[in-house]
Amino acid sequence: MSLTRLAVKFAAPLPEIESYDRYLFIGPHPDDIEIGAGATAAKLAECGKKICFLICADGRFGDEFVDGSVSGDELVCMRQREAKDSASALGVQDVRFLGFSDGGLYKTDELYKEILKVISDFQPDVVFAPDPCVTSECHADHLNVGECARRAAYFAPYPGIMQAYGLKKAGVKALAFYMTAKANTFVKIHAHQFEKQLKSIFDCHLSQFPRNNEAGNAIKLYLKIRSLDHGIRCFSKHGEGFRVLGPTHMHCLPEAGD
Repeated sequence: MSLTRLAVKFAAPLPEIESYDRYLFIGPHPDDIEIGAGATAAKLAECGKKICFLICADGRFGDEFVDGSVSGDELVCMRQREAKDSASALGVQDVRFLGFSDGGLYKTDELYKEILKVISDFQPDVVFAPDPCVTSECHADHLNVGECARRAAYFAPYPGIMQAYGLKKAGVKALAFYMTAKANTFVKIHAHQFEKQLKSIFDCHLSQFPRNNEAGNAIKLYLKIRSLDHGIRCFSKHGEGFRVLGPTHMHCLPEAGD
């Protein structure tokens, strides 16, 4: 570790993401939050934290596992019902939908503004979002949502900037990226919380993961291995990893990114 990275580590320690009260989980599509951070959401909900799920794109083109008889509009309604059922299985009741079209068919500035509105309204301490800096990620919705979320999380505490959008400031204290290749924080997960995560995905998002589907089984295996791997990193049987940044790390400190 370089001297600069060492100095950043000790001068600006990472936020303790489980220590806050209000959490906004931002997902590109229905099911992404559950796959990326479902066990952590379940744990926070059990602790009585205030949690909101924000789903940005409607998932109308995520039909590779349905038989083609469902229209795009019908699939949107189906996936919203699945998302609400899934969130409820994790203990989350506040689920919001921005309704942008799946497949990147929208203007990212509009996506950014809508995310900023929800941050202003919900006033989260911590924002969870997909990591937009993963080199293997090719889905425009994941990249766009992650990028807009980090922009919004950084600017939300600035009253002048928020006033320019007609919004009140929000004191975001931490940004936690899920689906990341460079996790720097690992949350200890109990076995029953991990089981909640699996049930929220494979018992609720049936339009995407029909029972005994080959792709679904592959995702389930991946989640089990990831949970065990991340659990080792935090001395637990199960775990979930995130790339966490505090306000100090979000600007002019490139060494904080690893």
